Amino acid sequence: MDSTVPIVIAGALVGFAVGLTGMGGGALMTPIMVMVFGVNPTAAIGSDLAASVFMKPFGALVHQRAGTVRWDIVRWLLPSAVPAAFGGVFLLRALGDGDDLQQRVKYVVGTALMLAVVGMLTRMWLDRRRTAADGTADEDAQVPVRPVATLLIGLVGGVIVGMTSVGSGSLIIVMLMLAHPRLKANHLVGTDLVQAIPMVAAAALGHLLVGDADLGLAATLLIGAIPGVLLGSLVSSRVAGSTVRWALVVLLTGSGLAMLKASSTVVLLGCLGMALLGTLTAVRDRRRSAAAEPPETADAADAAEMAGAPGSG
Repeated sequence: MDSTVPIVIAGALVGFAVGLTGMGGGALMTPIMVMVFGVNPTAAIGSDLAASVFMKPFGALVHQRAGTVRWDIVRWLLPSAVPAAFGGVFLLRALGDGDDLQQRVKYVVGTALMLAVVGMLTRMWLDRRRTAADGTADEDAQVPVRPVATLLIGLVGGVIVGMTSVGSGSLIIVMLMLAHPRLKANHLVGTDLVQAIPMVAAAALGHLLVGDADLGLAATLLIGAIPGVLLGSLVSSRVAGSTVRWALVVLLTGSGLAMLKASSTVVLLGCLGMALLGTLTAVRDRRRSAAAEPPETADAADAAEMAGAPGSG
C-alpha cells in the first residue's frame, strides 16, 4: 500500500504542532517514521532533519514579521549549537553500525523523548509558578540575555539534535525558559524557531554526508508540513497552548516508552497517567480562575437590575 498520503498527513499534523507551540518536530516525526512507517531510526532522523531545514523558516518568518524574535539570544546560541549539532551526527555513528546501531539509536531517541516530556512538564510548572505569584505572568520581552548560559544551551541542545533530531523545540525552548524566565512565551517560540534553522541545517548536512537522509521521504513530509507550520504559526496567538502541550506530553510519553521497548501495558499506563494529570491540572486551573473573579461583576449586575426595576427612578 502506498504510504505517500499518510506521510503527507503526518507531516501536516507535526508541522501544525511546531507552528503552534515551537515544539514537537523531531520529537513527533522521528518516532512516527520509525513506529508507524517502519523507517530505520537513522534514516528517520536524517530525513526529519532534512525536512526541518525547509519547514522551520516558514514558521520563523511569521514570528519575525510579528516582532517576536530575540536576535541577541539567537546570536549567542548559534556559535555553540551549530558545530555541536554537526558533531552530534558523528558521535551517533561512534555507537556502531548495522542492526546494533539501529537498536541503540532507538534507545537514544527514546531517552531524548522522555527528556522532552520532563522538559515540557518543567516549562508548564514554571509557567504556573510565575503566574501564581501575583495572578499574572510576569513576562518581559526585553529581558537581558545571559551569554554563558545561552552558549551552554546551544552546546547541549545541538548535540542532542544532531544525534536524535529531538530537542530543537521541545528541549531548547525549555532550557531558554530556565535561563530567561521572564521572557514572553511568544518570544520564546519565535527565538527558538529562528535559531533552529542553522542548527538543524548543520545536523542535516552531517546526516547527508554519512548517507542517512532520504531526500524523497523528506520531500513527502514537506508537502504537508509547510502548510501545517504556517497555519500553526498564524493561530498560535489565538489558541490556548496548554491543551496542545498536554496532548504533546501524552504523545511523547507513549512514543518514548515504545522506543525504549516498554510493554504495551506500560505505554498505555504512561499515556493515561499523563492524560489524567493534564485533566486534573485543567480542572484545578479553572477552579482557581473562578475563585479569583472579582465580586464587582455580580454587584454590578444586581445594581443594573435594580436600576431597571419599575419605580426605581
